[in-house]
Amino acid sequence: MQRFRRLRSSENIRRLVRETRVDRSNLIYPIFIVEGENIKNPVDSMPGVFQYSIDRADEILKEISESKISGLMIFGIPSHKDELATGAYDDNGITQRAVRYIKNNYHDILVVADVCLCEYTSHGHCGVVHGDKILNDETLPLLSKMAVSLAKAGADIIAPSDMMDGRVAAIRQALDENGFIDTPIMAYSAKFASGYYSPFRDAAESAPCFGDRKTYQMDCANGREAVREIIDDINEGADIVMVKPALAYLDVIKEASRYDYPLAAYNVSGEYSMVKAAAQNGWIDEKRIVLENLTAIKRAGADIIITYHALDAAKWLEENV
Repeated sequence: MQRFRRLRSSENIRRLVRETRVDRSNLIYPIFIVEGENIKNPVDSMPGVFQYSIDRADEILKEISESKISGLMIFGIPSHKDELATGAYDDNGITQRAVRYIKNNYHDILVVADVCLCEYTSHGHCGVVHGDKILNDETLPLLSKMAVSLAKAGADIIAPSDMMDGRVAAIRQALDENGFIDTPIMAYSAKFASGYYSPFRDAAESAPCFGDRKTYQMDCANGREAVREIIDDINEGADIVMVKPALAYLDVIKEASRYDYPLAAYNVSGEYSMVKAAAQNGWIDEKRIVLENLTAIKRAGADIIITYHALDAAKWLEENV
């Protein structure tokens, strides 16, 4: 008779044979930087998350640096928005200035720069719009300009999240032509048109003014298509691929891990906010649930986890060592 319980009989034994481990180095924390001064705006739908102006960003940057997580993903919120998202590729735009500030003052923090137009467009869509249609090929040059501008500012990794076809190849070519051949691309390869993004749109002020994003983000029902998207991004030159969201798409993460390619998973705002709300109501043990969720994402095959839980999780992981 096999007695599986022998290896569960004490915490020391359980730790010895544990198959999956989340480490602080696996984690990336998203931040929101807004135009203005002396701003620290709470995001009501994301307890514990704030928009910071650059002059107040040290509050969160010091915490990230001291946490020993791998780094941050930055989202900029401009004061001016227009049809062509000109603030996205302005070398003096809010995100570019924030990246320069971080790299000048926090050399140990890895900066992943999200590349998408939605925060910068007056209509809130991720690409150029004509009527009610989001144009694919006309968007690619703007995304490429944004990627180059952020690389010039000092971003360590470029992360296109727009889901336009062909954008990885276009961005790779633009980076290479501008001398950034060593700047990696972390592609949001399988990004689903999910209901879990609503709190993020509050934080990034990026909700679309009309329609939805289902013509360019993926149908939530399609797993095989996600694999094709991932393979296509690898062929176009992505260095890291991503599945977003994470918890409802663990099957896609598992399938993506078979390609033996660096794999990120984005534990998104809605997943975060549901945990926080339940914890605030006393319905769950927040620490236990967060670490269980992160372990599940890692067990499914993710190498990198982008999560708003990162700073709390870093403390809890340190306590468990």
